[in-house]
Amino acid sequence: MSTGTKRIRKPQADIAIIGGSGLYHMEGFTRLKEINVPTPFGKPSDSIILGSFEGVNIAFLARHGRGHRTLPSGINYRANIHALKSLGVSRVFSVSAVGSMKEKIRPGDFVLPDQFIDRTTQRLNTFFDQGIVAHVAFADPICSTLSSLLWEASQKTSVKVHRPGTYLCIEGPQFSTRAESLLYRKWGVDVIGMTNIPEAKLAREAELCYATLALVTDYDCWHETEAAVSVGAILSIMHKNVEMAKRVLHHALILAKGLRPCSCQTALEHAVITPLSRISPTLRTRYQVLLKRQLSTLLHTKKR
Repeated sequence: MSTGTKRIRKPQADIAIIGGSGLYHMEGFTRLKEINVPTPFGKPSDSIILGSFEGVNIAFLARHGRGHRTLPSGINYRANIHALKSLGVSRVFSVSAVGSMKEKIRPGDFVLPDQFIDRTTQRLNTFFDQGIVAHVAFADPICSTLSSLLWEASQKTSVKVHRPGTYLCIEGPQFSTRAESLLYRKWGVDVIGMTNIPEAKLAREAELCYATLALVTDYDCWHETEAAVSVGAILSIMHKNVEMAKRVLHHALILAKGLRPCSCQTALEHAVITPLSRISPTLRTRYQVLLKRQLSTLLHTKKR
């Protein structure tokens, strides 16, 4: 079984950007190279672009693939997150197009969610599905440090940003019915999207800091005076959003230079229920990137 990690001997990136709809590349990076990273969970959405920006090593991945080839439920989220982890990434900025569920959050605004509601039904949402069980804490799914950094970066631009907020993730690819949209409004959610779950769950399992920059493109279909959401309407505002998002991210990458490790990066410390001594050699290979710290401790104990 090929993991795609044995050839990677040292960290090649510190921070990753996962680009959503409309964000398929980032300008301003130097020392660019493109690599394919196979994983035990299959192929990522696309090759990963490695580069440097203001002294920070960056990995960029187009969530849907360049050219937007993969629908939300078809994205191999596990491969995407595992590939980034194997490259040495410790922090992830997720950029996502969303619909607004509140009047005050207008198309063109940005939102920094701090909570999720999961309405997906068809997606693999854990790495630990074969011979090993882990239960990570997910009460606070967004890294507050990373989200605060995005807020600070956004203040250097003219975009209007709302925080905090609740992101409701639906299966898609269809947009909501009007009845669903009105129901979600009663729940008090702020934005609706199709991609941040299980991405955020997997990032926590991979001990990655994760924060979302949500780009508002429409009012879904609940608004009485606005037209119901359509791809045409979304695309017209998406291009403006993406250009502003790039500015925010450029500022955020500079601010991220001095960040210290946080609790997100030890999320598995007490989460693995299965005794490591009972994990087979095959499974140790499968999980070597995710459980490197724990497996190293096990190996050291055996040598003693």
